[in-house]
Amino acid sequence: MHYFKGMAISTALLAVIPTAGLAQELIGSYVAHIGREDLYNSSGARLSEPWQIIRQDRANFHRFGIRHAGDEWDSFFGDIDNRAAMERMIMNGSINPVAARDIVSGGATVVVEVWGYGDTGNSVRVDVYR
Repeated sequence: MHYFKGMAISTALLAVIPTAGLAQELIGSYVAHIGREDLYNSSGARLSEPWQIIRQDRANFHRFGIRHAGDEWDSFFGDIDNRAAMERMIMNGSINPVAARDIVSGGATVVVEVWGYGDTGNSVRVDVYR
């Protein structure tokens, strides 16, 4: 009898917490070329971190219409709030060290993947396209 009562409680707990074991899903991705304009913020200051440059690339693409050959449109970073969350999302995800160096140097073509649940991004993975 106690065995069945314990199973019922365990089953009830699993029903209450359905997303605890679910893996994140790929909710968006794009390819972009990091051009000279992407290396500087809107005030003209040189950016020194890869996530700053990737964020500036998306601001340039979506807000300022600055696009390079090979830049792809993405729906996720068209939203200014999602661009603002990019640094945190990269820290929750990953960026290849070689990709980070190449991005800061400029001229790299990057592949950016947004991972999360539904329309909510939680992490970003960045690598250099080869």
